[in-house]
Amino acid sequence: MMRIDVLTLFPRMFEGPMGESIIGKAVEKDLLEINIHNFRDYSDNKHQQVDDYPYGGGAGMLLKVQPIYDSLKAIEAQTGDQRKRVILLDPAGKPFDQKMAEEFANEEQLVFICGHYEGYDERIRSMVTDEVSLGDYVLTGGELGAMVMIDATVRLLPEVLGNQTSAKTDSHSTGLLEHPQYTRPAEFNGMKVPEVLMNGNHRLIEEWQLKESLRRTYQRRPDMLEKLELTEQMKKMLDEIKAEN
Repeated sequence: MMRIDVLTLFPRMFEGPMGESIIGKAVEKDLLEINIHNFRDYSDNKHQQVDDYPYGGGAGMLLKVQPIYDSLKAIEAQTGDQRKRVILLDPAGKPFDQKMAEEFANEEQLVFICGHYEGYDERIRSMVTDEVSLGDYVLTGGELGAMVMIDATVRLLPEVLGNQTSAKTDSHSTGLLEHPQYTRPAEFNGMKVPEVLMNGNHRLIEEWQLKESLRRTYQRRPDMLEKLELTEQMKKMLDEIKAEN
């Protein structure tokens, strides 16, 4: 079972999303344990203050080191030496992607630190294993980013998805965007399902799916192809796609 701990000032933000859909089912199946911690509870300030003005001046407030330190120590007291990744949600962090989700899915425990205010006391960074950003934009806090990362990670855990092949063939998992897909009816308002998908020839179907994945990636995310090691078959298909365009 994977354990996920989230340090946040707004635990109620997680009450709904963490109990629904794939994540909720993973918890029900005892494949996942999620614990939400309000790190304000660990403040040694009588007013439970968790932020303060930065030394040297500057705009905004910084998250103090003490509440985070004591929160992590409390979690460590529960889990002992269990292997874990401690993830700091930070706009300056490494961009989150599918490869990172796959790495996280292999861990025994993940701890997400959701920040607020202008930034962190720099000493907090010494307590984490990863500094991660959801993208090149700034959110009010780390909660929404943590939810996205948790969802992307949990769906990769064994037995979480009803069809485990789905996770392996998703867009970004293979290095390509997913090919077009169709279901019944075979024709709708004059729009027909490609004949190759209905002829039962699995080799031709697989070739069509690969070529259409290449086509969609070439048209929408050509940058992904630069990172992919193409087979000779894929190179030939890509040449055909470029000629067709």
